[in-house]
Amino acid sequence: MRMAGIRRTVVVFGSARTLPEEVALRRVAEARKALKENPDDEKLKASLKRAERDLEKSRWYEEARRFGALISADALLHGREDLAIMTGGGPGIMEAANRGAYEAGAPSVGLNITLPHEQVPNHYITPELCFDFHYFAIRKMHFMLRSIAMVIFPGGFGTLDELFKVLTLIQTGKSRPMPVVLVGREFWTRLIDFDFLVEWGNISPEDVELFTIVETAEEAVAAIHDFYGGNPLKNGAV
Repeated sequence: MRMAGIRRTVVVFGSARTLPEEVALRRVAEARKALKENPDDEKLKASLKRAERDLEKSRWYEEARRFGALISADALLHGREDLAIMTGGGPGIMEAANRGAYEAGAPSVGLNITLPHEQVPNHYITPELCFDFHYFAIRKMHFMLRSIAMVIFPGGFGTLDELFKVLTLIQTGKSRPMPVVLVGREFWTRLIDFDFLVEWGNISPEDVELFTIVETAEEAVAAIHDFYGGNPLKNGAV
């Protein structure tokens, strides 16, 4: 990354299981066709339900894709070739953010991890900025090292692990303050009752100000700009 001149990153986390809209639409069509031919098959009914759920979730792939494009285009517009989108390098939301950067003509970084069920790096990462890690801890350190913002889309255990690690580091002063943006208001407010944590005294009221919940890629970009008192790329705040 030093050789490529990457000094700052906007890190995007989210589920590896989120499908592109075109893939999700195809699976729904296939599932409906199969069920039409065998209308009493319970397994096919369950498959259709999963496919329709995946189609609903695919909106987050498109939001992450657009976010990657918006941040990357903004960086190029303001001559900030030293700033890049960074993801965990895999499919789903990670692929979407790398894809957005790729489509904007900008480089992007992927920090892939060796897993029992092998995670293959997505095709949109800049080849020389695709890295493989064995240990989660070292990988997390590199996520934090150059980051100026963390943007977290709906995800599972890995996404939650990354979110709470970031919040803990900022809360305890082990990391510099930065915008932490959660995309998907219904998902995050249903999943985590932050007010309950405040009521029980397990976090302080001001801790809920460590993150912002938004709904769209554009709102996520605006939240980053607001944190830095305006466009951070234009005014040189980062």
